[in-house]
Amino acid sequence: MFEAVEGLLTEHRDLESRLSAPETHADARLAKQLNQRYAELSAILAAWREWQRLGEDAEAARELAAEDPAFAEELAELQARRPEAEERLRRLLVPRDPADGKDALLEVKSGEGGEESALFAGDLLRMYTRYAERRGFAVEVLDATESDLGGYKSVTVAIKARGTTEPGGAPYGLFKFEGGVHRVQRVPVTESQGRVHTSAAGVLVFPEAEQVEVTVDENDLRIDVFRSSGPGGQSVNTTDSAVRITHVPTGIVVSCQNEKSQLQNKEQALRILRARLLAAAQEAADAEASDARRSQIRTVDRSERIRTYNFPENRISDHRTGYKSYNLDQVLDGDLQPVLDSCLDADMAARLAALEE
Repeated sequence: MFEAVEGLLTEHRDLESRLSAPETHADARLAKQLNQRYAELSAILAAWREWQRLGEDAEAARELAAEDPAFAEELAELQARRPEAEERLRRLLVPRDPADGKDALLEVKSGEGGEESALFAGDLLRMYTRYAERRGFAVEVLDATESDLGGYKSVTVAIKARGTTEPGGAPYGLFKFEGGVHRVQRVPVTESQGRVHTSAAGVLVFPEAEQVEVTVDENDLRIDVFRSSGPGGQSVNTTDSAVRITHVPTGIVVSCQNEKSQLQNKEQALRILRARLLAAAQEAADAEASDARRSQIRTVDRSERIRTYNFPENRISDHRTGYKSYNLDQVLDGDLQPVLDSCLDADMAARLAALEE
């Protein structure tokens, strides 16, 4: 596998040259793509050079140990460190999902459970927002439909990295593991008898699509406008500024009502539509290659679930990886990384196993 690094050295030098050219930075999108790839290659080459250095130092220590016993101790230390460096390099060389370096659109929908489900959807949104802030990401609400008690029937946010991220550290590469049904067990605020209820909310995650990646033909769109409304149907806008876009060839429907102008809502809705079309195209390609994504499900009504949040026991359980901890309050406050690490490790193990087949 490590022979592939030789070819990456050439690509790294070429990128360095392109990034130093002023014309590259005239195209912000291109510059961002090149910087992201340059960061990925830089991490690989740094790990490769560390692995090589440890091997060379170990060889030198082995030769000198015959004359000076102190080098025997150094040799043992170098031999212990090299497998760790080798494993890190192997992981960096495993092919990644091309979308992992993208920003993400994340949609949370209430499901079975009425108002309690909507309140839980709000809890999930706060968890994701706080985690994103810890990572230094920006969170932008694109569309939201609130419930009567302050939860969300549906909310869509964009999660964007500020600048270039380290390999595996971009929003979509992290948040994609959140796609699926999340189950909550707790006493709802609407429960007078103190009984624990079970309800669910669904999360959908898409890589944000650039306009050049997805071409949307205006002739394929049916655009409807309507009046925005708040909780309980209360009118919050006296003009028909909300927009619903139907992509006729695929049947995908998106709507947006958060902005004050119809034009702004249309632009936000098109942004969501492009992300969904890109995700659909990627899933179709994966299916053809017999490697369809299995981590997300597309409806909250399915009985499948990826995670359970048990409030009485302060427990969170991920059913895909077997992860379990009793710090649910901290996780909901944004301490999500250990949970995601269990997903990242399982995903990496599957990718490594596929390479060895």
